[in-house]
Amino acid sequence: MNNYKKLIFSLLISPFILINSGCSGLYDAIVNLQRLQFKLDRVTDMKVAGIGLSNISSISNISVIDAANLLATFNSGKLPISFVLNVLAKNPNDGTGGTKRSSAVIENLAWRLFIDNKETINGNAGNITVPGVGEATNIPVQINFDLLKFFSDAGYESLINLALALGGKNGSASRITLKAKPTVKTDFGPITYPGEIDIIDREFRSQ
Repeated sequence: MNNYKKLIFSLLISPFILINSGCSGLYDAIVNLQRLQFKLDRVTDMKVAGIGLSNISSISNISVIDAANLLATFNSGKLPISFVLNVLAKNPNDGTGGTKRSSAVIENLAWRLFIDNKETINGNAGNITVPGVGEATNIPVQINFDLLKFFSDAGYESLINLALALGGKNGSASRITLKAKPTVKTDFGPITYPGEIDIIDREFRSQ
């Protein structure tokens, strides 16, 4: 029995659900939830130690003063990084898939951030409305952490190059995976996905 069958079964055996709702309405809610899709878009506003790197294509293009400040911060035993990870959410429930057109309200998006398959920080986003028009809605997720804390074996140049690979002028989110568990508002109360979604930059994914 897959995760969604387990979820449907657990909801169907709830006396409250059986008394207060019709099975067809519950089925529509589950189908709409299952069809919600996510994908990583670009990393924007990349900063390392407060120095903007979004328009920098390589480490050799960093100014002498900024490079000196970055190296001094690294030598102090820390390297704070901040950026916006843009997550795209698509709601295909536009009325053409057998269920009524409906917007999806994500009450909570619990996430864990992985870079090069290494788990770093976790957090939450919430109160996100994804209209049922089949178009992507951007969810900007603010990321802040100490890069050196999680990549302590890497040298200065490796860490700066990693930041540039993620959010520099030619950067991409290809080395990032966001493991997320959405909680979506429904007529039957909030429903949380039974498992995490691996959100990546190559394709839209659903549960």
